[in-house]
This record gives sequence, structure tokens and C-alpha cells, in this order.
Amino acid sequence: MGGEEINGFLTHLAVAEKVSTSTQNQALSALLFLYRHVLGREDEALGEVVRVQRRRRLPVVLTRGEVRVVLDAMPPDKRLICSMLYGTGLRLLECLRLRVKDVDFVRHEVTVRCGKGGKDRVTMLPQSLVPALKEHLRGVKSTHEADVGEGWGRVTLPDAVERKYPSASRDWLWQWVFPQERRWRSEATGEQGRHHVDESLVQRAMKEAVIRSGLSKPASCHTFRHSFATHLLESGYDIRTVQELLGHSNVKTTQIYTHVLSKGPGAVRSPIDHL
Repeated sequence: MGGEEINGFLTHLAVAEKVSTSTQNQALSALLFLYRHVLGREDEALGEVVRVQRRRRLPVVLTRGEVRVVLDAMPPDKRLICSMLYGTGLRLLECLRLRVKDVDFVRHEVTVRCGKGGKDRVTMLPQSLVPALKEHLRGVKSTHEADVGEGWGRVTLPDAVERKYPSASRDWLWQWVFPQERRWRSEATGEQGRHHVDESLVQRAMKEAVIRSGLSKPASCHTFRHSFATHLLESGYDIRTVQELLGHSNVKTTQIYTHVLSKGPGAVRSPIDHL
């Protein structure tokens, strides 16, 4: 089989099976790998295969009132995490992987280490969240000191930091801002420690809060990031500033939020309203 049969198969996936574009491209990649690296056939026919372009969809955005209702419907510990998502524009894992040293209360900044694409960036720390975050960290520090007193209190460190600085894993500055409630335990070595909160717990809390609040939108944790960007643009902030805060490499990625501003079709009055 060559390009014609492969294109026919991909068309069948799209038309008959109605699979997503990512599934079609995954199937194509598997077939190309089979031909090139298993069968050793670099046929010219394979060059005729068309890769499906992924469709860009407008993001779901909550109003400020909807954000407030959803946050109020959450338990206190998850509310602080989701407040950080909306207040800083962080992705969920970026927020959960924050360490104590990444939060600067003096400059009101949050440093994201190794975000999407392996990039570091700096975003703001909302002043309204400072008291709650400080109170939260006092509890985290108390738990950490208790763990150290019992002979544990270690966290995993990035790259070769643990080899270079053996004691850094117990250092308060390297601890997670949002650690899990219970320590993990290695059956092989008996060693115990704490990882950051599992993302599924926050996602579940978000889903339950959306249901309790009665929203008719399919909101998720990432919706807070979309809302953060849209509300900043609505407030008149420059799109380049929003791009830097979100960590987008290309401003075209940020421009999608201009399509969901209140200045778009929703602000245009229909002619029928004038009848």
C-alpha cells in the first residue's frame, strides 16, 4: 500500500469513525514509522500523504461573577489553588509545582520554572491572595518541620541539584507550596516524603464546584487561565504584556483571546432589536 491507500484509511477514520484530528495524525505517524523504520520503504508515495490540520477552537471564558461563584463553591484548600490559577494565569501543573523559593512576597512575583516548552517566566502575585497564601505556608512549614523531626521531610529535586547539594531536599526553600496531605512511602527502601498535590484532586474539585454553582459552561481548571487573559485584555492591558505573563512564544497564540472580548459580536446590537 502507498499514499493513496493511507489517505483512504485516514479519510475513513475522519468520515466513518469521526475521530479527532489528533487521532488521525497519530495513526498517520504510526504508519509512517512502520514504512520508514520497520519495513525500510521510503516510497515516494508516502510524500503524498496529507497531515490533517488541527482546528482552532475559541476558549471557554467565565465572567468575573462566574469565577467568584465557582471559587466560593470550592473547599478552602482547593479554592486557594484555583484562586492562584485565575489570579496569575498559571497552568494547573505550573501552579502545583511551585516551590517556596518561587514565591516572592516582597516584589509580589511568582516565578515559573521549566514551564511549557522548558521556559521560565515571571508573573504577578495578586495582593489579595497574599494573606491566605502566607497563612497556608505557615501550616506547610509546620508540617515540614514535623516531617524533618521524624527523619523525613525530603522532596524530589530537578536535574542534578540533589547530587550537587545533598541537603537541599530538606531545605524549606525547596519544599512544595502545595504538598500532598499524606507522605508517600517507598516499599523498597522504606523512605518517606511528600509530593505536590495530585492534579486530579483539583480537577475533581473544580468539576464538583461547577456542578454546584449551576454553570452552563464546560469549565475546567484551564478555564481560569483563559479568563485571566481575557479579563486583562478587557481591562485595557497591552496584548504583549499578557503574552509575557502567559508565556506564549508567539503573540498569535494570545490573539485568540481578542475574539472572546466583550467588544466582539456580543457588543454589537442586532438590527432586530431596533424594530
